[in-house]
Amino acid sequence: MWLHAKAEPNKTYSPAPVIPPSSDPPSKNVRFEPEKNPDASKLAGFANQVRQRAGAATETYVAYGVTENLFKECSRQAEYTIPQVLEKGGVAPKTEAGEDLGVGTGWWYEDLGLTPTFNTWAQISFLHMYLLTVRFRYFPPDHAPAWHQHLLDHFSYAAEDRMATYHGMVARGTRNKYLKDLFIQWRGVLAAYDEGLIRGDAVMAAAVWRNVFKGDENVDAEKLALIVAFIRKSLRSLDRMPDEEIAGGRVKFGNPGSEKALVAEDSRLLNEPFKEEPKVEEAGGVQTA
Repeated sequence: MWLHAKAEPNKTYSPAPVIPPSSDPPSKNVRFEPEKNPDASKLAGFANQVRQRAGAATETYVAYGVTENLFKECSRQAEYTIPQVLEKGGVAPKTEAGEDLGVGTGWWYEDLGLTPTFNTWAQISFLHMYLLTVRFRYFPPDHAPAWHQHLLDHFSYAAEDRMATYHGMVARGTRNKYLKDLFIQWRGVLAAYDEGLIRGDAVMAAAVWRNVFKGDENVDAEKLALIVAFIRKSLRSLDRMPDEEIAGGRVKFGNPGSEKALVAEDSRLLNEPFKEEPKVEEAGGVQTA
């Protein structure tokens, strides 16, 4: 369903404040047991879970069904409706930027203060899809591609349905254009959040700022910190879940609000004294290294 396109390179922004690393234990509902032969046991457990759910069906049908439920878990985080357009002759209210304005509840709208629009729903769905995508990368190589593709397909179906239901996009060609744009955004999200995983919390916060907050210069740094801490902790919890748990679709997300205590902690680096850089003696005098 997805159209193929190349993502535009990300712009460079000033780094956001560093978020202190989390030392909290994983959620109690995450089960993990050490294995004597991780690779063999992992593959066997994964295959067994697939066989139990598949019966006579092939894995692609199992992946399709499970990723549908996993996507719904991603989508529900920023669910919204536009009641006015469901009425005869109704017209959607608009934001100052001209986007269709909906009605939504939950942490992302009520606590974080995001506006319930199609773009907000897409970006919050992308963020949670990213968490699952990182975990799918650890599936056996022959199995992972189907899970990646079906998760993206379910987003595409849901996005197209919203375009037609709430945003008056009746023409298929118009919807396809927007789907292409969304695919480019998704590729950008993958690149930006992957870079954040590698380069640290400041880079991750900058990625969240660009995508979730649309580069708003007045964003609250604490809100950025909450989301970054949530991403880190969620990835750690998913990493500790066995493949068969993921393949069974047993994933439920919380919200970043639970990370307030962690974000309120001072970074350990704040208590370390400043150190002078060593000096190097050279023939022409003294030069700082």
